[in-house]
Amino acid sequence: MNNSNNKTHNFSARVYYEDTDHSGVVYHANYLKFFERAREDLIGVKKLSNMWHEQKIGFAVYKTSLGFYEGAVFGDLLDIKTKWKKEGKYKIVFSHEAWRPNAKKAAVTCTLELVCLNADKKLMPIPDFEFLELSD
Repeated sequence: MNNSNNKTHNFSARVYYEDTDHSGVVYHANYLKFFERAREDLIGVKKLSNMWHEQKIGFAVYKTSLGFYEGAVFGDLLDIKTKWKKEGKYKIVFSHEAWRPNAKKAAVTCTLELVCLNADKKLMPIPDFEFLELSD
């Protein structure tokens, strides 16, 4: 993979009761929400909003892979650690880890590939973002 970086973006995600299942741990699909919020925080909500409303372009998940090792519980404040790399001109690969407080290893890991689409849902090159400059 090209354009890898050593930077890590940290984002805090509180686990609310609504995030948990009947066993009291975070429902597996909700980790994707936590990772999405971390990416939005990294890129910038205002930047993403302007892209969508003014330029009519947005992102779509192309592929993802998750590993579940320990369940987070109601009340946890997760540290979502995100690294990224641009692969070619059409794809960004994000590596996410969800860490519970005082943990020795990540509770959940995720590799997620994003592509950029125009209003006609056609693939287009990834726009220039300040955070991507860190990965050159």
